[in-house]
Amino acid sequence: ALPGEPAASVFPPPPGPLLSRFLCTPLAAACPSGAEQGDAAGERAELLLLQSTAEQLRQTALQQEARIRADRDTIRELTGKLGRCESGLPRGLQDAGPRRDTMADGAWDSPALLLELEDAVRALRDRIERIEQELPARGNLSLASAPAVPNSLHSKMDELEGQLLAKVLALEKERAALSHGSHQQRQEVEKELDALQGRVAELEHGSSAYSPPDAFKVSIPIRNNYMYARIRKALPELYAFTACMWLRSRSGGTGQGTPFSYSVPGQANEIVLLEAGPEPMELLINDKVAQLPLSLKDSNWHHICIAWTTRDGLWSAYQDGELRGSGENLAAWHPIKPHGILILGQEQDTLGGRFDATQAFVGDIAQFNLWDHALTPAQVLGMANCTGPLMGNVLPWEDKLVEAFGGAKKASFDVCKGRAKA
Repeated sequence: ALPGEPAASVFPPPPGPLLSRFLCTPLAAACPSGAEQGDAAGERAELLLLQSTAEQLRQTALQQEARIRADRDTIRELTGKLGRCESGLPRGLQDAGPRRDTMADGAWDSPALLLELEDAVRALRDRIERIEQELPARGNLSLASAPAVPNSLHSKMDELEGQLLAKVLALEKERAALSHGSHQQRQEVEKELDALQGRVAELEHGSSAYSPPDAFKVSIPIRNNYMYARIRKALPELYAFTACMWLRSRSGGTGQGTPFSYSVPGQANEIVLLEAGPEPMELLINDKVAQLPLSLKDSNWHHICIAWTTRDGLWSAYQDGELRGSGENLAAWHPIKPHGILILGQEQDTLGGRFDATQAFVGDIAQFNLWDHALTPAQVLGMANCTGPLMGNVLPWEDKLVEAFGGAKKASFDVCKGRAKA
């Protein structure tokens, strides 16, 4: 302590507060990793490679362009030389190459000179053709003309394919027509053979006498739904008719079945003569029914005639030349429709088919004739006693018009002689 000042304390003064200063520096959110740095280097290398490749392609394109120009110049030069050579000018001979001196020494019209000129012209032409063939393949001109060839080829192929298809279709139609014609011809031949076989059988059994076309019968031996005969002639529209036939039933008294039925489109029962079971014989016209007092149960030949007219629906029924019954209002004013199917021995439930065996006729049928008017009682009697035979003016009983099916037989038979013998 200095003189005159208070003495200092032996204890040091208390320490004062300590102060510090911090400096803040902004940092990045994350440090770049080594993988990202590698990807960036790879992208730069790839970019350099693409740039190098693009430069090479550009140089190649420039070289191709220069080569094309050079080829065009060569073509023009060779074309000019070729023109001069063909014109025979001396200047062309001077440009001909190593042979200038030898050709200049000879005459212009010498054969050797002409041959050399022809060889030179031919060589120039060949070279021009080769260059012209190679030139489109080097440039972009070939790209424009290339699709035209496939398109023309496709159109030509389509045209040829259409012609071939039309020819195949024509051949198929021709083959179908030939097949249909051959089938019909075969059926006709089979019919002729059947007729010849029947004639041979008759000759073998000693029947040498002449048989007229109507001297035959149709036989159905058993009751079924497949034996029948069909008339091969279409009927016209009828306002009256008479149907006559000779019948011999072999049903044994259980119903005579259906001697004949006529069906048209839309009406299966246009005309039907039917005896079903114990019921009497019936005549159906357009599904209208009349019962007939006829009987065929004795297994003998009987002559049956049915006459009808649309006026007032009048009908008459004859058996063996005698009138057995008559009536009226049977389908009055209804005309018989044309172009139907006439079946002997079966009843049609549809046009030409759906036969029922319980309604089938069993026995023999002969001399089925049809007229477009009502016959007189005298005419009916003449046919029944075989003194006045008549042929139907709408449908006559002829062998060529009757076709047997399913086992039904056609046999030579004179009904009047056979009935007399019986």
